[in-house]
Amino acid sequence: MNGTPFVRPAADPSPPVGYTQLWRADPGAWVAAGAAWRGLTAPVRRRADGLDARIAALRPGWSGGAATAARGRIGGLRDALTDVLPALIEADQVLAEFAARLAAAKARLAAAVAHADAGGLLVERTGAVRPDPARSHPGDRLGPALTQVAAEVRGALALAGAADREAAARLGTLSTAAASGWVSVPPPGRPPPGAGPVEVSRWWAGLTPAERRWLVGHEPTRVGRLDGVPVAARDQANRLLLGGRREELLARRRRLLTPLPPGPAELARVARLARVEAALRGLDALGGRLTASEPPRAYLLGLDPTGDGRAVVALGNPDRAGAVLTYVPGTGTDLADAPGELGRAARVLGRCAALGPGEETAAVLWLDYDAPDVLPEATRSRQAEDAGPALHRFQEGLRASHEGPPARQTVLGHSYGSVVVGMAARDHGLSADALVFVGSPGVGVEHAGELRMPPGQVWASTAPDDVIRLARSPEELARRAMLTGTPLGPAAAALDGHELWFGRDPSDPGFGGRRFPSGRYGHSGYWEAGNPALDGMARIVLGR
Repeated sequence: MNGTPFVRPAADPSPPVGYTQLWRADPGAWVAAGAAWRGLTAPVRRRADGLDARIAALRPGWSGGAATAARGRIGGLRDALTDVLPALIEADQVLAEFAARLAAAKARLAAAVAHADAGGLLVERTGAVRPDPARSHPGDRLGPALTQVAAEVRGALALAGAADREAAARLGTLSTAAASGWVSVPPPGRPPPGAGPVEVSRWWAGLTPAERRWLVGHEPTRVGRLDGVPVAARDQANRLLLGGRREELLARRRRLLTPLPPGPAELARVARLARVEAALRGLDALGGRLTASEPPRAYLLGLDPTGDGRAVVALGNPDRAGAVLTYVPGTGTDLADAPGELGRAARVLGRCAALGPGEETAAVLWLDYDAPDVLPEATRSRQAEDAGPALHRFQEGLRASHEGPPARQTVLGHSYGSVVVGMAARDHGLSADALVFVGSPGVGVEHAGELRMPPGQVWASTAPDDVIRLARSPEELARRAMLTGTPLGPAAAALDGHELWFGRDPSDPGFGGRRFPSGRYGHSGYWEAGNPALDGMARIVLGR
């Protein structure tokens, strides 16, 4: 190049992913391919159910050796169909995770090209970096700029190459299993009741892939709820359960509507079941869509449609992300609200992607507790205290099942969810690197030091117009009323003290935590696009 400084990406020992190949790669196409594999689960399950019906039809009118052999043969065909179900979901996971890492590599490459352009450099189709001859270049900064951009290009191509090799290996394992058999005989031993996530993780690591698939297919209820089991296996198990639980809800609705006409109580129950069924349908549809405006694949880590319903859903795979957010919602949240609450988690991920292009992040909606339905319930701490052990165990499970270097774990509580997070940290400890409270009525302690967290890693934000500022403790309301001689209502409106219903305001300087700003978006607007609180949450998740 006529003596012009020129830097090429270093050679890779395996066939590398080229610059042009990565630039043109379409992660969405891989997502669609994975979704197509997952979409086969429904017809395969219907075919298996049809074989069950055939076996049932044979029993009344056919007996003897031939009948027994026929039932055995049909049962074997049915088992062969059900055995493949976890592998169909696993193929979706592999391709979705490959797409996510490919998207991260593309984001890094785009950032490198932007840096090159800002520095007067060009990135050629080969990935080589050179000065733009049409622009002037300060001599003392040219060399370092070339080196930096070339390193960024190498990093993006290396990430894409590693993702490609890993996905190929995982798909190769599935291909081998298709030839040798998807599952094994039932594996011996199970974790004892009360086993912690670390013990569960060790047990799972000692199983063969075939034994794990057997457990997912034959004991999905056990696998789906075990903290310490990898996220991918829990997702497979819970998705296998999802269709059956939807059918149970539909059957319950039909029973409530017979005989007609239903009374007011039955109608209310039917309406609630309809909302829960719609939520399950929404969770079932969450899969591997991945575009600039849509979140990554959803992983179903827990599901219970009874009562108000519970759900634990991750966007992105927490076992593979470098930064993970666990979000705990507050009063009035139940299973029917899960898709909307996931939207809040997705907005944080979106800002993480904008602030840290190419960084792999995941967000978990943790709704594995009985959130208060109405405000009078939210004045009591019982539900928060009851939720503490489960949240503690879940965070321990994320640590135990994570692959590679430890991820940065952040736990965020909104409204009554902040009470859950605070009391869990106070009473049990949370395996987290940062705690965040937004719109909090107090977190059960008077000072951040009581939450067992590293110094400087407790954060809070309360919007200036958030009504939670009026959530004062009975003692504080009574004191203010006595001092001013006014009724409790006006006294509450005039309060500017520090004590909220569940202790000192965590966004008060005297609490000892760190604060980040929020605009005037009310109690539910911390995730609005124009609110600086959204950027604040994303920066904390990324550790910036």
